[in-house]
Amino acid sequence: MVVILIGGVLAIVISFLVFISNASSGPKTDMQTLAVRMQALHKISDSSHKKIKSGQLRGINSNLRSFLSNANRDIVEPLTANGIDVKKFDKKIVAKEDADPLKADLEDARLNATFDDTYAREMSFKLTTLSILMESIYNTSKSKSMKEFLVSTDDNLQQIKTQLDDFNPTTR
Repeated sequence: MVVILIGGVLAIVISFLVFISNASSGPKTDMQTLAVRMQALHKISDSSHKKIKSGQLRGINSNLRSFLSNANRDIVEPLTANGIDVKKFDKKIVAKEDADPLKADLEDARLNATFDDTYAREMSFKLTTLSILMESIYNTSKSKSMKEFLVSTDDNLQQIKTQLDDFNPTTR
């Protein structure tokens, strides 16, 4: 009976350790994901700019494009300081971000004449997920340069997200 009890406890401990090691992908993986995601969102905001009908949303998108351009430039130093080569991101991370259905959803919205509404809603959602990822990196990273980048970037991101959330398609 004691042997079975010890075996059961040992199995639970091993399962817990395996779960913990798989649950956290690690700060370096998250940092790469952040950089790749910001690059992908920048490409989408660039390609969508001409499709936006609302002047208000076009202005918000200009701010978003500028923000993402600056963030993509500014993240290089913290990534390099953390041993991440910005020219060689993990292929799995890049493939996962490339597989994002956002492009297809926006094309469907364009064909259905609901592009502006869909774009504002989807980009707001993407910025929310970006903010959550940045918070996760902030909580797990020991890098001062990365934490400084995350704080300043999230402040700017929240301003644009608020503009997207407040976008009212009826005031075109």
